[in-house]
Amino acid sequence: MATHHFLAFDLGATSGRSVLATLSDGRISLRELARFPNKPVRIGNKYFWNIYSLFEELKNGLRAAVAEGVAIDSIGIDTWGVDFAFLASDGMFAGLPRSYRDPYTEGVVEEYFAKIPGREVYRLTGIQIMNINSLFQLCAAKREGSSALKSAESILFMPDALSYLLTGKKVCEYTIASTSQLLNPLTGAFETSLLEAAGVSPSLLPARPVMPGERIGVLSESVCRECGTGAIPVVAVAGHDTASAVAAIPAENERFAFLSSGTWSLMGLELDKPVIDDRSFAMNFTNEGGAGGTTRFLKNITGMWLLEQCRKEWAASGAQLEYPEMVRAALLSEPYRSLIDADHPSFANPESMTRAIADYCAGTGQPAPENRAAYTRCIFDSLAMKYRQVLDSLKLFAPFEIEKLHVIGGGAQNKLLNRMTADLTGIPLVAGPSEATATGNALIQAMAIGALKSRDEMRATVRNSVSPETFVPVKSDAADEAYVKYLSIVSSTTK
Repeated sequence: MATHHFLAFDLGATSGRSVLATLSDGRISLRELARFPNKPVRIGNKYFWNIYSLFEELKNGLRAAVAEGVAIDSIGIDTWGVDFAFLASDGMFAGLPRSYRDPYTEGVVEEYFAKIPGREVYRLTGIQIMNINSLFQLCAAKREGSSALKSAESILFMPDALSYLLTGKKVCEYTIASTSQLLNPLTGAFETSLLEAAGVSPSLLPARPVMPGERIGVLSESVCRECGTGAIPVVAVAGHDTASAVAAIPAENERFAFLSSGTWSLMGLELDKPVIDDRSFAMNFTNEGGAGGTTRFLKNITGMWLLEQCRKEWAASGAQLEYPEMVRAALLSEPYRSLIDADHPSFANPESMTRAIADYCAGTGQPAPENRAAYTRCIFDSLAMKYRQVLDSLKLFAPFEIEKLHVIGGGAQNKLLNRMTADLTGIPLVAGPSEATATGNALIQAMAIGALKSRDEMRATVRNSVSPETFVPVKSDAADEAYVKYLSIVSSTTK
């Protein structure tokens, strides 16, 4: 088997990476070339992504790849979902893209549903109702009289905007478009009526998106000169990072649930077709596009964002804590003392996450965490509870018995949380690969050039390349009792 090299750019909502992936002899290996921070820029009370800084980091990644002295077969970009850039008629961006953490969408959902009921929006898109979705961001831009929207000729979702900077070619990739609450998962086309109801021109969107694996173009001449590369092809991978991650699950059959664990936790099933009915609407499940035309039927859960924000506060006060140290401290902290609903609105983007957690505990008659270890333990306990709650709901929709829970992403390395989740859910938990997103990005590139032929071959390659850790559940009466307490707490704070 020939050896192939792929450059995967994997950008999350807190950091990004340039990764060199090598496919050889039925195995794939990854090496990080560069890592860079990615955080919203706050201007007044508005939050933006510095897309030009991200572009510079991509070029740095290209230079690092050139320094490796290997021939790069192709390049792929994945990012977080829902956010986008406005592109003006002169081919330049009309300002910086807004961040989904921006509060400008507050109240927009309720205003929009006065025009089109939420049930109808869900029927057309199958997407979980969240104020951060692209549809509601566009409504918010219209409401505030955004100059960027007024001068926009089109919008490009984040991975497509970055590939545009590299190639000068515009595409709209399917999996990232599916997060927008604008795409019909049954027809594969955008629902223009949803934009028309918001007073936004549907001409901002293409007729249809392209599928993962389609070639976008090659690096522009200016990028090639600046970075010292040749005209390397750029491929539209599964542009939504979770879609790329799910493509790299080392599953042996379809009878599994997945948990992509990072800043967000995304828990769901990989299905052949969407599930859009009254029950899925009531439970606020989403149907996002996956590689190979699959559907990721899932729920978005606030994940390590909670701990990341606490960690920033502690760092500001002089306590520079690494995650392994925090996990060890949490292991020694009292379990189930304080439980929170990770998805409560008060945790979306508070000025102080520790204060928001303490206030939630006080409001629900619980003791607030008393130190950093207790805060960490509270977050882990609460996430494990949330995972059980969502998995129990997923079982109502699964066309098969869920035999395993595959945890991928950075959370796959959190042994404490994995053990707690396995015990609470009562099914084996398979942790890894932790680098699932970059792996899936590269594997889709390999499919695009014909080095791999099928989704099964992709997953066999992952199984040949990694050794996931399996956590067999252990029955715990204390955990079950705490779960009953957790459900009561969540019920009391749910609007």
